[in-house]
Amino acid sequence: MRHPSRRTRRAAAALTVSLIVTAGAAACGPEDNDAKSGGADGDPQKGGTLTVLNAVPQTDFDPARLYTSGGGNVPSLVFRTLTTRNREDGAKGTEVVPDLATDTGRPNKDATVWTYTLKEGLKYEDGTKITSADVKYGIERSFAAELSGGAPYLRDWLIGGADYQGPYKDKGKGLDSIETPDERTIVFRLNKPEGEFPFLATQTQFAPVPKSADKGTKYEEHPVSSGPYKVVRNENDGERLVLERNEHWSEKTDAERKAYPDRIDVRSGLDSSVINQRLSASQGADAAAVTTDTNLGPAEIAKVSGDKELAARVGTGHFGYTNYIAFNPKVKPFDDPKVRQAIAYAVDRTSVINAAGGSSLAEPATTYLPNQKSFGYTAHDHFPAGESGDPAKAKELLKEAGHADGLTVTLTHSNAKDFETSPEIATALQDALQKAGITVELEGLEDNDYRDTIHDAKSEPGFFLAHWGADWPSGGPFLAPIFDGRQIVRDGANFNTGFLDDKSVNDEIDAINKLTDLDEAAQRWGALDKKIGEKALTVPLFHPVYKRLYGKDVKNVVISDWTGVLDVSQVAVK
Repeated sequence: MRHPSRRTRRAAAALTVSLIVTAGAAACGPEDNDAKSGGADGDPQKGGTLTVLNAVPQTDFDPARLYTSGGGNVPSLVFRTLTTRNREDGAKGTEVVPDLATDTGRPNKDATVWTYTLKEGLKYEDGTKITSADVKYGIERSFAAELSGGAPYLRDWLIGGADYQGPYKDKGKGLDSIETPDERTIVFRLNKPEGEFPFLATQTQFAPVPKSADKGTKYEEHPVSSGPYKVVRNENDGERLVLERNEHWSEKTDAERKAYPDRIDVRSGLDSSVINQRLSASQGADAAAVTTDTNLGPAEIAKVSGDKELAARVGTGHFGYTNYIAFNPKVKPFDDPKVRQAIAYAVDRTSVINAAGGSSLAEPATTYLPNQKSFGYTAHDHFPAGESGDPAKAKELLKEAGHADGLTVTLTHSNAKDFETSPEIATALQDALQKAGITVELEGLEDNDYRDTIHDAKSEPGFFLAHWGADWPSGGPFLAPIFDGRQIVRDGANFNTGFLDDKSVNDEIDAINKLTDLDEAAQRWGALDKKIGEKALTVPLFHPVYKRLYGKDVKNVVISDWTGVLDVSQVAVK
């Protein structure tokens, strides 16, 4: 992920509308209700209209431009890809499974060549056949500058990808590293081993696009569906998106999407409090409504918890995400590991979690990797501070570092009320560090300035709040962008904030990338996280928890740990 700024902006859009917009929903609520019934009796049936109430519009509805980690589940109703996520609750949902392809891909010995075969009987909304050439063309057009915005990995991974400008500028020229020997076979040739290529193949860039229907930037107005629904209305660039059944989609070729409703009406640009009020009331069409981007806030959770009927309609979900303190070791005094360790000991995670909305919305973190098996989570705490910090240990380390009388530092944060890098969290850290003799001066920046400042190698501060989310449930897209020395960017968006360039770390990243056994890879990502953690280049603070309301007539609620978002492909309405 050399250009994860795109991912970050998209994820931020879905994750940060005041304190109550984050990236997930869930399969079971505070009363541990039956996720499969969704609070309504009887088996799910086909028919009806599902309404989606969202804060963030579904903009740029073109598979080349979408970044699926920030786009929720709506795109997957229209765009099928070579592989997809397993549509099951919890940890089972972190598995990658076939979608358009017959399997998750067949690698050569060193995972530099991946081959896929399309299923038979695949059709677009107009009844024409989906071919491997369409998948190839869909990927190639995503390289066009005017269609940027999607996942950046292909530019790095595919041979020739770094210099390819797409079929428009290169006058129809394709990528030689994508081969289509027949209409059902597609082969990818990579620059280096990538054992996680099946995860990448879930991104919308792998959706087929018929060349004859491509209208460049206007394709988003009526993209050709390969999924169970087609676009019949797109108003104000995704502010309202109406989907109806694609009669040429066959469930025989799609084991993942249930496609129960006849119609899906996505209404966006709504205030988050209004969304929760409408879902709570569940009147009229809102009784069959869900949200894929709006969380409950602390006050709303307190209210809902006291109402048995509402509590039964709240889901709790997890998405691979970590909020943390970042250090720039090129800035004094953070060049001294003992100072960084002292701050790690001084942190009061209880007060931080309270500032983030309370234990219902945040779980304490001592590891950089999220606390899920698929990431390779390996429990460790190199600087055990307990629930409320260890100021005595912090003072001891400061003394060893030559700061017996304490020191004064500046903490940079965003002024946005997003519960990730907010002034409330900064203030909680300020109070905790004061107990250890560390005076913290707060530097709050407007959100755009904040992002520009912390992601520029020339302006990056020494001590600031940060966060990171995964493009798929693995340690790779979590650790590599932040700790691989070869991903340090001097003149652009840099995410290796600690400027770590450790050969042993780089080599281990390469070695894990060669593995196609994802369980083995996960174990090694966990071990690498533990090794990097000893350097105290970050202080993990918390992993967010997402709580969402859904309407009283919504059934078959399924939420996986891949996205943490209620899966609209599984929902039925009463």
